[in-house]
Amino acid sequence: MYISVIIKILFSYLLGSLSGSLILGKILNVDVRKSGSGNAGSTNAFRVMGAKFALLVLLIDISKGYFATSLIANVGSSTELLPILCGIAAITGHIFPIFYQFKGGKGAGAAIGMIFAIYPLAFLVAILTWLIILVFTGFVGLSTILASISVPLFTLFYQSSNMYFMNFSIVLAILIILTHIKNIKRMIKGTENRFEKMMIFKSK
Repeated sequence: MYISVIIKILFSYLLGSLSGSLILGKILNVDVRKSGSGNAGSTNAFRVMGAKFALLVLLIDISKGYFATSLIANVGSSTELLPILCGIAAITGHIFPIFYQFKGGKGAGAAIGMIFAIYPLAFLVAILTWLIILVFTGFVGLSTILASISVPLFTLFYQSSNMYFMNFSIVLAILIILTHIKNIKRMIKGTENRFEKMMIFKSK
C-alpha cells in the first residue's frame, strides 16, 4: 500500500513538472523565463506571448492539478487524504519542475485544477474573487493571493468537516503568498504591472 501511495505521489510530481509555457515555448522556439518577470507561469506567458498562448498555458497547468487529484490518486484504492497529497505533489512539480532545473511557475494553475477536482464550489468562489479583485485593481498577483485566501475562509464556513482539505487550503494560501513575495514588493513600490484591459476604473 505504501509503495502504491509513493508511486502515485511521484507520478503526480512528474506530471506537475511538465510546464505548459515551456512545452509550448519549445514548439515556438521561445523561453518566457528569459523575458518579463522571468517566471514560467501563465501570467508572464501573457506578458511575453499574448492572450492565446497564455490561455493554453493556463489550461495545461490547471489540467495537471486536476488529473493528479482526480485520476492518478484514484487509480486502484484511494483514501480521502491521497487526492490532496497527489495534488500537492503536482503543485510542487509546477513550482519546482525537475525537468527545468527546478525553475517553474508559482503554483496557482495546478492549485486551481486541484481545488476544482476536490471542491468545485470553493473553486467558483476563488474564481469570482480573482475576477472581482482583478477588474478593480488590475493586479493579477493580488487577485491570485486573495483568491487563495478565499478558499480556506469559504471552507471554514461551509465544509469544515473536511479537515484534510481545510488544512491543505491554509497551507496553499500561505504557499501562494510566499511565491508572490516579489509581486507584493513591487506593488508596495508602485512598480507592479497592471492588467489595465480588465480594469473597470482606470487611472487617467
